[in-house]
Amino acid sequence: MPRMKKQDYLKDAVKHIEISRHNVVPMVEAMGEMAFSARDLARAAKIYDTMLQDRNCSVILTLAGSLFSAGLKKVVVDLVRNNMVDAIVSTGAVMVDQDFFEALGFKHYKGAAGGVDDNELRELRIDRIYDTFIDEDELRVCDQTTRKIADSLEPRPYSSREFIEEMGRYLSKHGRNKDSVVLAAYEKRVPIFVPAFSDCSAGFGMIEHQWNNPGKHMSMDSAKDFLELTKLKIEARDTGLLMIGGGVPKNFTQDTVVAADILGEEAPMHKYAVQVTVADVRDGGLSSSTLKEACSWGKVQTTQEQMVYAEATLAFPLIAGYAYHKGSWKKRKARNYADFLNKELAKAA
Repeated sequence: MPRMKKQDYLKDAVKHIEISRHNVVPMVEAMGEMAFSARDLARAAKIYDTMLQDRNCSVILTLAGSLFSAGLKKVVVDLVRNNMVDAIVSTGAVMVDQDFFEALGFKHYKGAAGGVDDNELRELRIDRIYDTFIDEDELRVCDQTTRKIADSLEPRPYSSREFIEEMGRYLSKHGRNKDSVVLAAYEKRVPIFVPAFSDCSAGFGMIEHQWNNPGKHMSMDSAKDFLELTKLKIEARDTGLLMIGGGVPKNFTQDTVVAADILGEEAPMHKYAVQVTVADVRDGGLSSSTLKEACSWGKVQTTQEQMVYAEATLAFPLIAGYAYHKGSWKKRKARNYADFLNKELAKAA
């Protein structure tokens, strides 16, 4: 048989689902009359809608996993554009390798989970995420673009939130795909935090920047990240968490309550919390730790919390779509926490 070519694999692009086009309210409410995960999901959707109805509540979205490569990017774009989230905490892969990558004009492609020769993919410089393919050469362009942004900055320590704002500024001038969370957040003044920023394509750009500028370079300050998000929590007071996946974004965000207490500041436990995860609670892992467990650490109240054990591409569009079509967001005002944090930086300078 003739050898497959790169274009044979990279031909059918992943399409992002649009919650605005599908009114799932009747279905989610019907699921609430069922049992097991269906009822859990319906309760989670209603809790998220309650967050949006609560005028004093700021919503923090956390993201972990291969979400945007799987077709969920437009969901988050719509949440940001419609004042349905006020801050985002994410893994680097979601924001850089997936969102920023597509904003530069590249795509993720439908592939296969099995029956594919990964050695052949490697020879063709195609990367695989389960049943999704990515062009490695295009990812290298993404790496180089983050290096270019780093090269343009004043040599000093930055929070990931500051650097991602610079990525948004870059996209506002040079972006080719305007359906970008990084760009939408920049325009709506929604801060994005990536606590483990070097663990993604941006990390390759960062090490090249520092390699080429050993004595004078910008750097990432993870403690500054934590301080900024804690200041946001203190300013917001009442907060609701919408957590897709677990890992560092989940724990980083929950920990702001404890951090505020250590700083001698009063910040109530997160008032609402929803988590969508496939992690098994029995293994004691961070991603699977329950929201009730978080109460014992003083992080999350247990009145309005819900775990949903489901895969994100199934559950997230239903939860977000329910809240979108209920329309409670129409009465919300933008918090502009990016501007608040920039003012805090100016005070400290």
